[in-house]
Amino acid sequence: MEELQLLYLGDGFLYNMVRIICGTIVDVGLGKIDCKDMPKIIESKDRKQAGKTLPPHGLYLVEVYYNS
Repeated sequence: MEELQLLYLGDGFLYNMVRIICGTIVDVGLGKIDCKDMPKIIESKDRKQAGKTLPPHGLYLVEVYYNS
């Protein structure tokens, strides 16, 4: 079985945001979405254009940084 590791850094995330991004990346890999459409999908802010929401299995919060 192959493993894919993705790292997301940000100062805030919406509910299920990382799971939706990962699902969209999977759909790109399966040929369901053209990788050139990714910027357009993100800029549209339309959830219906993105891929499926992946289940949370395998997602881990590694570290949280706080501004002091």
